[in-house]
Amino acid sequence: MLDGKKRSNLKHGMSVAIVLKKDQDTGYLTDGIVRDILTKSPTHPHGIKVRLMSGEVGRVQEIY
Repeated sequence: MLDGKKRSNLKHGMSVAIVLKKDQDTGYLTDGIVRDILTKSPTHPHGIKVRLMSGEVGRVQEIY
């Protein structure tokens, strides 16, 4: 499984599971397709921030 903390692992159109800001306490994951990659740095300790096709924004926890 690819690491959601590395920007190089992500591409537009990939299926991912993200944690939304409101779900960070519970760890609830939201599935979706990557529309935009928002984090500019090559890595991030909490996961790369993306916008899904649905418009939701969160940090990548899993890549399918």
